Amino acid sequence: MGLTVDRLPNGVTKMGVDGQLIVANRNELKEKVLESLEAGDLKFVFDFAATGYIDSSGLGVLVSVSKKIREAGGALRLAGLNEDLAMLFELTKLDTLFKICDTTKAALKGL
Repeated sequence: MGLTVDRLPNGVTKMGVDGQLIVANRNELKEKVLESLEAGDLKFVFDFAATGYIDSSGLGVLVSVSKKIREAGGALRLAGLNEDLAMLFELTKLDTLFKICDTTKAALKGL
């Protein structure tokens, strides 16, 4: 997995996940989110446009960091899920936990 972190001018931290979010790399995402929270970042968009697969541990880390962000008073949106990932979030009912947008641009609106 490649993880890009961009701090946008509007105060949003955009994290792009390239490849797969799986057991072998889930902690990298968690560590980056925790570092960003410690730095005072509260608004996050996770861009999954270049992500092909998320396993159960990847879903678990998303739930975990979502809770940390909410506890800090922040907001998280997911963007760019392909059809398979969108179905995964629906089947696991995680689409009710996360605000999911088609694009990063849509996710940034109102954040």
